[in-house]
Amino acid sequence: MNLSGLSLRDLEYVVAVADEGHFGRAAERCNVSQPTLSVQVRKLENALGLTLFERSNRRVLLTVAGQGIVRQARVVLGEAQRLLALAVEGRGSPLTGRLVLAAIQTLGPYYFPLVLRLLRQEFPLLTLALSEARTAEILDGLRDGRIDAALVSLPVSASGLTVSPLFVEPFRLACPADHTFAQGAPPRAENLNGPDLLLLDEGNCLRDQTIAACGTLRGAGRHATSLETLRSMVAAGAGYTLIPALAVPAGPDPSGLTVMRHFEGEGPGRTVALAWRSSDPRAAGLAHLAAFFRAHAPAGTAACREEEAYGLPPHGEDRRRGPDRPSGAPTAPASP
Repeated sequence: MNLSGLSLRDLEYVVAVADEGHFGRAAERCNVSQPTLSVQVRKLENALGLTLFERSNRRVLLTVAGQGIVRQARVVLGEAQRLLALAVEGRGSPLTGRLVLAAIQTLGPYYFPLVLRLLRQEFPLLTLALSEARTAEILDGLRDGRIDAALVSLPVSASGLTVSPLFVEPFRLACPADHTFAQGAPPRAENLNGPDLLLLDEGNCLRDQTIAACGTLRGAGRHATSLETLRSMVAAGAGYTLIPALAVPAGPDPSGLTVMRHFEGEGPGRTVALAWRSSDPRAAGLAHLAAFFRAHAPAGTAACREEEAYGLPPHGEDRRRGPDRPSGAPTAPASP
C-alpha cells in the first residue's frame, strides 16, 4: 500500500468505530450509512494486511494491531486539523509563518532593535529569521529565494523585485574631537573630499553614498571593513567619515575622542526601502509590512509617502522626526 491509497476519511471511520465500539453508531457519527462505513473499514484492513477489529454480534473490539493503527490515526487526523487551522489563521492575518528578513550591514544592527517588539505585536503569527549582508548578496538572495524580504538603501537594481521606500535617514559627520570640522559652522558635504575622508571597502553601499555626497574620487581615502571599524578609526584620529543617523549613539562620546555633527541645510542621507520578489504570492502581506515600517519610521528620519518613487520629500519640506532636526530634509545620494 502506498500513500495514495490512504484516505483521511477512512482513518476517521476507524477512529469512530474504535470510540463507539459499534459500526452503526460510528456510521451515524460520520454521517454515512453503516454498509458504506463497514465496506471502507474492510478495504483499509485489506490494504494494510491487518485485522483492526474483532467483530461479534454483541460488540466490536480493537485487536492488538488495531490499537497501534488507531493511535497513529489520531495523530494523523490531529495534524490534518492543525493544517486547516493554520490556513484559517493565515487568511485572517497579513503575514504568517517563517519570513527571512535581511538588512544591509550598516542598517540591521541599529534598526532591528528599534522595531522588533512592534513587529511581534503587529504580526503575531510571523516567525522572523534575521540576517545581514552587503547589497549585492542580499539581491542575489532575494532572487534565488534564500531571502524573502530585505531592507536596502536606494538605488538598487529592481529587476524582478518590488521596492517600496520607507524612510530617509540623514548622515552625520563623525570626526576627531580635535579636528577642524569639530567646531565652527555646520559642515557641508562638498567640503569633505580631502585625504582624511574614511571610507568603507568596495561593495558597501555606504561607501558609494559617501563618495557621491562628498564628490571624492572612488579610490581616495583610507578604508575599513565595517562601520564600527570606521568609528574606531575616527576615535584614533585617523580621519573623519559619514555615519548613518541610526548608528549614531545617543549623547556625546563618553571618551571625548569623537564628535558627531549635523550638516548645514539639506545634508546628505539615504533612502531605506523594503524589497521583495514581485512574484511572491505574499505580496499583499509584504506591502502591509512596508506600510508598517513607514508608519514606524525611527526618530530622526523622514517617513516616505507611498507615491514617492524614491522616498524623497518635496523640496524644503521637513518631515524628519525628533527634537534635534535641522531645517530641511536630507537628500538621497545619487547613484554612483
